[in-house]
Amino acid sequence: MELKDRIKEIREKISEEIEKITSHKSFLEIKTKFLGRGGEIQGLFKGMREVPQEERPEAGKNINDLSSWAAALFDKKEEKIKAEELAERIESEKIDVTMPGKRTEPGSYHPDTLIKRQLVDVFAGMGFEIYEGPEIETDYYNFTALNTPKDHPARDMQDTFYITPELLLRTQTSAGQIRVMENKKPPIKILSPGKVYRSDSDATHSPMFSQMEGLVVDEGITLCDLKGMLDEFARKIFGEKIKTRLRPSYFPFTEPSVEVDVSCFSCHGAGCRLCKGTGWIEVLGAGMVNRRVLSGCGIDPDRYTGFAFGMGVERIAMLKYGITNMKNLFDGDVKFLRQFKGTEV
Repeated sequence: MELKDRIKEIREKISEEIEKITSHKSFLEIKTKFLGRGGEIQGLFKGMREVPQEERPEAGKNINDLSSWAAALFDKKEEKIKAEELAERIESEKIDVTMPGKRTEPGSYHPDTLIKRQLVDVFAGMGFEIYEGPEIETDYYNFTALNTPKDHPARDMQDTFYITPELLLRTQTSAGQIRVMENKKPPIKILSPGKVYRSDSDATHSPMFSQMEGLVVDEGITLCDLKGMLDEFARKIFGEKIKTRLRPSYFPFTEPSVEVDVSCFSCHGAGCRLCKGTGWIEVLGAGMVNRRVLSGCGIDPDRYTGFAFGMGVERIAMLKYGITNMKNLFDGDVKFLRQFKGTEV
């Protein structure tokens, strides 16, 4: 095909295809097809070598004219496309100022967060420092160092998630207390909050829940110090008239060990469904740190004594806010959480 015929054909194709352009994407595709480095007009320039020497000036002029015409045509089309797309965007983003505004409801703290902050505030006010240990623990820190050897029956009290024979998801934040006692000399006064894991699930238990444990080690620490601190805790969390009592219990890492009850804040001792007619509600476990635990951490048990206590954050939340099913704390139900809107942290 002669060059003039080829130029005419390309001009007709450009005029035809440019009318089909509906978006910036298709515009770029068609423009590249004709004006790109590998486009059809560039192909005409490459074919100049086959044109006789005496015809090249005129042929070059004709190709340049085609290129200039096509470039001007595409520039004009691009301006039109940009104007159309801008108009569409403005239309889509138009705001009707006469429409009523959307109401945005303020959020609320989760009951766990409320209780955690209250507990931290109470114990920080008594001089406790915060320590958070690792959630993946060794068998040594989670059990052995807490006076629970491998053949000890106390291990049966907790169903543990083992990762390897020596690594596990911690069943208690007490493991962090060992780490502190190994690296810090008395006096020690720490609060250790965090997630713990046990293979247990029902209305009052969850495979994952939050604990908050405390440890005090110093010279002359007695069970009376523990009782006084727990009295202050109970008054701050459940009310000024609340009393506490200690009942003998067993934990391998404390001796003596106690279960701690608070007087029922619902019936005030008269007996109700919450306290099962006893007038008392169990809230946590505690005791004096076992001599073996102290000596295992390099602390002289003849010079120093200490107490430890631990509570389930969810249990405290359920008691304080009247939550009957622990699963409500993990479901993320917005209707449930709205009940705590405006509750003080």
